[in-house]
Amino acid sequence: MFDKQNLSNLDLSFVGAVLLLLVTSLFVLSTASYNLVDGQPYYYVELQTMWILSGIFIAIMVTRIDYQELQKFSWYIYGFNILLLLAVFVFGSEAKGATRWIPITSSFAIQPSEFAKIFMILSFSDFLAKRQGELNRFRDFIAPFLYVLVPMLLIFKQPDLGTSLVFMAIFIGMMFIAGANIRKFGGLLLAGATTVGIALWLHFSTNLPSWLKFAEGLPLPMKEYQLKRLTVFMNPASDSSGDGYNILQSMWALGSGGFWGKGYRQGTQGQLSFLPEHHTDFIFAVFSEEFGFIGVITLLFFFFIFLLRGINIAMHARDLYGVLIASGIITMISFHILVNAGMNSGIMPVTGIPLPFISYGGSAMWANMISIGLLLNINLRSRRLLFK
Repeated sequence: MFDKQNLSNLDLSFVGAVLLLLVTSLFVLSTASYNLVDGQPYYYVELQTMWILSGIFIAIMVTRIDYQELQKFSWYIYGFNILLLLAVFVFGSEAKGATRWIPITSSFAIQPSEFAKIFMILSFSDFLAKRQGELNRFRDFIAPFLYVLVPMLLIFKQPDLGTSLVFMAIFIGMMFIAGANIRKFGGLLLAGATTVGIALWLHFSTNLPSWLKFAEGLPLPMKEYQLKRLTVFMNPASDSSGDGYNILQSMWALGSGGFWGKGYRQGTQGQLSFLPEHHTDFIFAVFSEEFGFIGVITLLFFFFIFLLRGINIAMHARDLYGVLIASGIITMISFHILVNAGMNSGIMPVTGIPLPFISYGGSAMWANMISIGLLLNINLRSRRLLFK
């Protein structure tokens, strides 16, 4: 619990940035989803409003529990996370070739992988906090990697490549914040990225030198459409009616917006449904087409304030556990923004990662609002209280 003294720590700039992003979500959805449901132009806006209001309530409840108390239950949180992800394979329903959702009612389902990111940050923060000063050798990196690898593989199996990559980003960001040796850990990351690059090259190559012919078409533990998505963004025109279609439509939407944009509900790619998933994965392209460069800069400025104040919260946390939780959340959301904007603009693969607080989605919104609750929890109990 907290009192008036705690409330004096409240970062109003952070709260303001969150509220601006939530209002922007409803505004953008009012145009991005306008023609999706016949006779109900505001269907997704109404649902998103419900997710936002319930999410705000959840965030408030999260702030009322001292985050340090959660550290006592880290292994229970980790275990629950694993069980929740396993439950997807038992009770989950399949949609678009993936089993990612657990139906609760006939019209409502949750996506456990969205909450798994939060549970991972909470439990992994304790795992790393207890290893402070012990992440200097190569062998010290094994246990943290295996800790994250288990839930990451369960998500990858669904399959959900995008969320798996988010887990990897969280792992890397939190390891550096926890004090992992920059030279050794960075070297391992570089070696890993190089290995993945070579493996992809061998898989898709058809004209290798004779001494490498044995590795031509190297099999990889991914579905073919996932592998295609990882490479087609480099030349989407090569498959303009297939895997490159989404990228081309998104790029045309962004480019056609110009400086001022075409205007509210005046976009063609979104309003005429040339652009797929334009209320979720590609909502950034719809926003860019209708509100142009000025609109995009404004939206990114809201995110910038959010991330800047989030970093400030992490810097003033009263213990390493709080620093790691805040850093993990900021890393997660930063990665979401970077990848979503990147795949909408055609400079990154399409991985199905939504734009935080903006894209439509109940599980994603609730997970994001839990993150907000945790950041405000840390903010309200920051170390500045010690000097009063």
